[in-house]
Amino acid sequence: TYPDNLRKTLESVAPRRLSKDPTIAVLTPGIYNSAYFEHAFLADQMGLELVEGSDLVVLDGHLNMKTTEGLRPVDVLYRRVDDAFLDPLTFDPTSVLGVPGLMDVYRAGNVTIVNAPGAGIADDKAIYSYIPEIIEFYMGRPPILKNVPTYNCRKPDALKYVLENMAELVVKEVHGSGGYGMLVGPASTADEIEAFRARVKARPDNYIAQPTLALSTCPTLVEDGIAPRHLDLRPFVLIGDEVRLVPGGLTRVALRKGSLVVNSSQGGGTKDTWILQD
Repeated sequence: TYPDNLRKTLESVAPRRLSKDPTIAVLTPGIYNSAYFEHAFLADQMGLELVEGSDLVVLDGHLNMKTTEGLRPVDVLYRRVDDAFLDPLTFDPTSVLGVPGLMDVYRAGNVTIVNAPGAGIADDKAIYSYIPEIIEFYMGRPPILKNVPTYNCRKPDALKYVLENMAELVVKEVHGSGGYGMLVGPASTADEIEAFRARVKARPDNYIAQPTLALSTCPTLVEDGIAPRHLDLRPFVLIGDEVRLVPGGLTRVALRKGSLVVNSSQGGGTKDTWILQD
């Protein structure tokens, strides 16, 4: 159901002037990317073309895909390439992963890029600390679900609290991902905490902190048999012409005993996610 819903969303964001059957391609960095299997799987399940930057070319203000029958216009590009590498003429000039001139086509409205360039600002963990205010500003009322308390270290009071209570908190780099650049206070040594405290003092604007959450556990098959391991559930909400909540999600599990880090890059795994329905 995830690829089906994703395809519907990709089709819904195609420019309205196009035909009802837009050409959609999945842009991947290539076979050496750690998530290449996911890129190939999604493209296969959605019946879309899987392309690399070298498979695409800009001609006469439009994005085209090279095929054995000649060039074929591309209407929607579901990109799995970071902003900086999308177009060497606009961003990183050394990039060979993107397409020269792609941003000119995008600015002209001749191709839809999903996610849109710049959407990664939401990945900045400092944004999370402002979510309640953002919701109230746009919705006119406080959020229904409370935020996890988040201390933005660029604020003096928050910085003071984090430095004094680091042993009890999870401290993260605002641009960090994959479980890197973070400190889990209760699971760290005194030396590790002191070293991280020095990093936060040097660049307070680069860090946020949150309480250590008591993640649920579930039975997990490990080398010694079956044992409890911490996990979290990541739901997917797809937004096109309407909001679609995918009936499922990604359940990530920390395979190391006692670990709260579920990221696959840190040795985490995944589990089937079952949705029960009457």
